[in-house]
This record gives sequence, C-alpha cells and structure tokens, in this order.
Amino acid sequence: MNPAANGDPAIQITNLCKAFGSQTVLNCVDLQVLRGETLVVLGRSGTGKSVLLRLLIGLQQPDSGSIQVLGQEITGLPENPLYEIRKKVGFVFQNSALYDSLTVAENVEFPLKYHGRMTAGQRRDRAIEILTQVGMEEAADKMPTDISGGMKKRVGLARALALEPDIMLYDEPTAGLDPITSGEINDLILKLQKERTMSSIVVTHEIRSAETIADRVALLHQGNIVFDGKFEELKKSDDEFVSLFVRNG
Repeated sequence: MNPAANGDPAIQITNLCKAFGSQTVLNCVDLQVLRGETLVVLGRSGTGKSVLLRLLIGLQQPDSGSIQVLGQEITGLPENPLYEIRKKVGFVFQNSALYDSLTVAENVEFPLKYHGRMTAGQRRDRAIEILTQVGMEEAADKMPTDISGGMKKRVGLARALALEPDIMLYDEPTAGLDPITSGEINDLILKLQKERTMSSIVVTHEIRSAETIADRVALLHQGNIVFDGKFEELKKSDDEFVSLFVRNG
C-alpha cells in the first residue's frame, strides 16, 4: 500500500448499474479508491472496464447508482460543476488520443490553454517540465506521427498530468506494447504515483502490470466485482473464474 493512502475515499462507487440494451455491463457495482491508492481493475475484454472509467468522468451516465469523486456526487451533475471536477482528474486514453496536427509539446499544453491561466511562455515551460518527468523532453517539437507507440503513451500521460490532477485514470496503458516498453510504462506509473501521491484507477487485462503497480486489485466479470483485495490474495483465490484468469493472464 502506498504509505500516503488513507481511509478517506477519493472515489466512492455505490450500487452502480449500466446496461446497453439487453446487455448488462455493470451490475450494481460497489467500489472505492482511497486517497493516494492505486486500484487496478482487471477483467476480460468487453467486460465494462472502460465504461467504468467513462462513467467516472461523466462521459456516460449510469442507469442507477452513485458516483462520488473527491466528495462530490457527479451523477446527474450539471455541466459547469462537472467541468470543475474533470479538471481534477487526468485521463490516459488507450490509444493516447493525441492531436496529430499539434507537436508533442503543444499536445501537453492543450489542457493548460483551455483550463489554465498561463501565458504562452509559461505553458511551454510547464509542458517541457512534464515531458522531462516522463522522459520525452527531446521529442517536444516532434509530431505524434514521428514517435513510437510507447512514446505516444508517455506523451498522453504527460498531457493528463498537465493540470496536476488529484486522480488519474488509465485505460489499458500498456495495450499493444512490447514487454520491455510495457515494463517502462509500469515503472513510470509507479514513479509518478510515489512522487505525486495521486489516487489512480488502472484498467487493464494484464496480470503482470497489476502485480507491478497495484495497491489493490478488483476483478470484473459479467458485470460484477468477483474479487477485491491484494494481489497476493488474488493469486490464492479458489474461485474458479479468478483462478482461471490468473493462470491465463
């Protein structure tokens, strides 16, 4: 457990339900993330992990249930107060979602331009500072099309850090990467977590990543949380699906 984690939840999810037509994606889920804690949400592809993240920042609305972010109920929240909450949450997209028409540095500056009050020079300095933290300062003036997939992940992470969020949400941060690059991204997540003591949710299907970065693990299956606890406890579970997932992950 991150020593900075404490009993005050940064995210509190209660009885959260979401379906698309006849397909139940989240079946009245209860989950919390403590301040300073890294929760890894595991599950097979298509089990609602990414939907959970989108619900947490109001990009989609649940059918029922409660989501509290930093003590604020966000379900049904009007756009302006929701906008203020979103500024406190960094989101790292699975495909990095960089703007191809902007340089690496300009991508990192983007949230500062629209959410902050900085001069152009201050935004540039801030972008270079964050890019340095993720090992991408030398690529500041390159275009996204000129850097590798792993580098794009780092830039996406830098952009998510621009507003110094209290919470980080990672959607499959190592998807599509080779094992060495995946390890580097996991190490970077750990480094940033130690330096910034943020609360984080990392959605992934990769057991190795979970073992490396998780303070706690939740396993999602058929819309339900079938495990919530330490990674060591996950490995020892006698639940049939949990054991199968761990063996094949």
